[in-house]
Amino acid sequence: MGLPNDIVLENGMLNEKLIMKREILYKGMNGRLVERFYLSGAESYIFKPLTNNDQLGKEAWIHEQVLPHFPAIFPRILSYSESDNPELSWMILEDLGQLSHKFNEETVLGVIKWVAWWHSFPVGKLGNLPVKGLKPQISEIIVDICNRKAEFFQILPVLQIEEKLIEKIYLLLESVEFSKQLVLSHGDLHVGNYAFVDNKMMILDWEHTHLNTPYWDLYHVLDMSHPLFPRSITSEFREMILKSYLSQVELEINNGDFKKEYYLFAAAFSIWMLLLIDKDLQNNGGKWSVEQLITQRKETACSLRQCGAALFSIEKS
Repeated sequence: MGLPNDIVLENGMLNEKLIMKREILYKGMNGRLVERFYLSGAESYIFKPLTNNDQLGKEAWIHEQVLPHFPAIFPRILSYSESDNPELSWMILEDLGQLSHKFNEETVLGVIKWVAWWHSFPVGKLGNLPVKGLKPQISEIIVDICNRKAEFFQILPVLQIEEKLIEKIYLLLESVEFSKQLVLSHGDLHVGNYAFVDNKMMILDWEHTHLNTPYWDLYHVLDMSHPLFPRSITSEFREMILKSYLSQVELEINNGDFKKEYYLFAAAFSIWMLLLIDKDLQNNGGKWSVEQLITQRKETACSLRQCGAALFSIEKS
């Protein structure tokens, strides 16, 4: 049947007269809604208005300049606006169907296979890629958490983390120099942005794609907790996934040094996340419920303890 030319009105809203049914999928950072809509009982699409005003035009650019080099592991954009006005910016994507976002061995091994693939891709073939995503860079994160060290130590009792472990992490962060190697990074690869569809791994939401350290995507897959997608991880599972990644990625890296840097990166990022979560809890949740944030805090603290322990196990050996 295809999309009618007037499916989106001049005001950037869906044309209600043409839609049989619609379902809200999630709310963006700016409050706009991503929805599934139906033109008939069997014909459905995803309507995605701009959900973060700072990302204006970026997702369409990635789909035009980067993803044509990829296998079909992403939903196609079928139509989009070219407006410079964030309120009028939108796109319509193919509907992959109901997605189940599971954090288990099969799913994480499935996504890590593709992470290793695009981390191995020669970025020189991809044009003028952004060098910054939505979040601060790790160097900025480290400066921030070092400036707020006393503040973080105040919340350690509720996190059930030993001061001795955190002191060691901060000591390493004073002189850390992460590898300068940059790779193509998805930028926001938490569990809500990948899923199996008909036994095929699909990766969603590419608007934060940029150049970054390999640790960025790995942290988001393994240790980034999200309020909407609770999950748990063990040290053994993390080690297995890192081993799988290192066996597939085509980078000039020393496996031992890579793991050590990953664990320190993950520890720093987790400290930063815990400070953000604590701020949200002080504001009674904000966008998320207090219950969701408490779960996220517990999962992030667990990642910090595990990555810190793994880091110092390597240090001793």
